[in-house]
Amino acid sequence: MRWLIGTLMLSVGTLAMAAEWSAEQDARYQGLIQELRCLVCQNQSIAESNAELAQDLRKQVRQQMEQGRSDDEIRAYLTDRYGEFVLYRPPITAKTVALWVGPFVLLLVGIFIALRILRRPRAAAATAAPDPERLAALLKQERGK
Repeated sequence: MRWLIGTLMLSVGTLAMAAEWSAEQDARYQGLIQELRCLVCQNQSIAESNAELAQDLRKQVRQQMEQGRSDDEIRAYLTDRYGEFVLYRPPITAKTVALWVGPFVLLLVGIFIALRILRRPRAAAATAAPDPERLAALLKQERGK
């Protein structure tokens, strides 16, 4: 009987807290949990993931929002605790510059290699095909000897 009363009181308290949240706070919460990566799933945000750790992270985010912390403070807390991998868009720092610039460098290298390959057969074909006029002149010289 005690546990039933305790459960009811907890449910009423949870409902009261949920009622206090405005639509603006809920939008802020949803936006923030979409920006954070689930460390278990790695290809899902904590909003999408059903992993136990994702549920805990959602609770932590909500608790910190209730404590009045800003989004940047919450991100900083989670980054300090779990590393920059928890962020879908890590800031550009010396550690992450390769992540931001690397794809563009690889694209440029790929374009350069493709152009070199496409130009090579033309150059080889041009040097391999003799000039017909020069061949005719060489044949005349040979016959004349």
